[in-house]
This record gives sequence, structure tokens and C-alpha cells, in this order.
Amino acid sequence: MRVAILTLSDSGWRGERQHDGSGEAIRERVAQLDAAVVEYALLPDEKDMIAAKLKEWADSGRVDVILTTGGTGLSPRDFTPEATMMVIDRIVPGMAEAMRAESIRKTPRGMLSRGVAGVRGKCLVVNLPGSPKAVRECLDVILPALPHAVEIMRGDARDCARSGRA
Repeated sequence: MRVAILTLSDSGWRGERQHDGSGEAIRERVAQLDAAVVEYALLPDEKDMIAAKLKEWADSGRVDVILTTGGTGLSPRDFTPEATMMVIDRIVPGMAEAMRAESIRKTPRGMLSRGVAGVRGKCLVVNLPGSPKAVRECLDVILPALPHAVEIMRGDARDCARSGRA
């Protein structure tokens, strides 16, 4: 599985914040799947820039899963879900619902996350929150489903009706 990580942060883009803790949290969790991180970028919270990068990676054929971090809240500069909705072909609501459900179990603020998940071509795009702790919690929920999702998108899935499989 080939993964791209897109961190959205105005302060990181301007160089005011040096460490990308949420991007590193994604790297740590994805390593559990024996997946390769093949792309990484840090962009400002600019809807058109986000959408362009998502399109570039998804359409390249080099990436199976794009995991974004940041820009999913209620701030006037949080545009990641809107940019994602601009580029995906189909929404995968269960992933975002599962992540929000887990987040709400930890804090009532979890219901304020607006992240979405969807498919563009043969690439899955998932919006994660911006904090390293929330990234870990959300990834722990969806990681078990990612390999099967990639198999399905590639057309390699076998025996999908088997118990425990999507």
C-alpha cells in the first residue's frame, strides 16, 4: 500500500512551526501496516492548493491512500473537507463516521470535526484531525479497513462476503 501524507497548516507553511507532529503520527501508525509513505507535503489552508495536490497525487497512479491532517475544524481557515469534496468521485461516509464516533467517546469536542473520506479514481482520501493525539485515535479505528479498501479499489479483493469483511 502506497500512502501520501498531506499536512495543512498556515503556521507550518510560514515556517512558524517547525515540527509536524500530526504528520509524524500518521507515519508511525501507517508503519504498522507495512505501507510505504511515498509522498509528503505541507501546504497552507488554501482550498485550491489542497484540491490541486489531492488531484495530482490521486491521479498519478503512485498513491493508494492520501491521509490529510489539519483543516477539519470550525476555524474560518479550515477548508480541507471542502477541498476534498471538490475532488472525490464518491464519498465513504462510514470512515468519517467511525472516526467521529471514536473521537466523541474521548471528548464532546470530537463532534466538531468535519473530516470526510472518499474515493477519486483508485485512490482513497481520508481527512484526519490536526492534533497528533486525535490522529492516532482516528487511525486506530480505520487502519484495519485500509488494506481491504485498497484491494477493492485495485480490483484485487476476493471473498468480500466473508464474515468480518466489507
